[in-house]
Amino acid sequence: MRYQIDLNSDVGESFGRYVLGQDGDVLRYVTSANIACGYHAGDHNVIRQTIRIAIQNGVAVGAHPGLPDLLGFGRRNMAVDPEDVYNMVIYQIGALAAFACVEGVKLQHVKPHGALYNMASQEERVAEAIATAVRAVDSELILFGLANSLLVKAGRQVGLRVVEEVFADRTYQPDGTLTPRTQPNALVTDPEEVVERVIRMVKEGKTTTVTGTDIDICADTVCIHGDDPQALVFVEQLRKRLTDADIHIRRVGAL
Repeated sequence: MRYQIDLNSDVGESFGRYVLGQDGDVLRYVTSANIACGYHAGDHNVIRQTIRIAIQNGVAVGAHPGLPDLLGFGRRNMAVDPEDVYNMVIYQIGALAAFACVEGVKLQHVKPHGALYNMASQEERVAEAIATAVRAVDSELILFGLANSLLVKAGRQVGLRVVEEVFADRTYQPDGTLTPRTQPNALVTDPEEVVERVIRMVKEGKTTTVTGTDIDICADTVCIHGDDPQALVFVEQLRKRLTDADIHIRRVGAL
């Protein structure tokens, strides 16, 4: 059996004088870049610079829309109605698409950020608003969503190509959701454990939850958070060990 996986990272999250993440290094190892669109992080200069770095490294460019919460880095829930979600997603995709066009590339995908991503995984109206917005902008865009989530379901229902995402550095609940960051066991910090978890998700389609039980999981793409202090260590080891395990690393547009 031929195993394939896309490696993605959330990047472009610096703004103004503030530098966040190790984008220049991380983008040498991943195949898809989720670039912040200015709501939760990023700004006009950072967006263009990050797209250019992605192009230089042969990395596919995607929009990473979030809630308008710069102070909370888009990781705090907000009371937003579906129309707000629909419009803010279109607005942010538009910003990325314009810069991508200027740099001579087309957006490959859209992946919601933080709280918006988690809300879309569990709230049907939010999921539907995001999927409908993506399709309205460009029906050829690929939608990234948490494996087995409502966002994945909504994307398929509107006819989008959907990619199911797993996380290298996060733990899972028995229902397949990510453990909230407010809980002490939310993050996986051991590089060896990160690698072993990802290889098992790709080859066996399973992962172990925080309760010790196994759940089925589909891994089309794996995320390495660009703002994680160990992001570069994780992605370097993942790239090498996945290749050693005969897992081919390719951007989702080529899978």
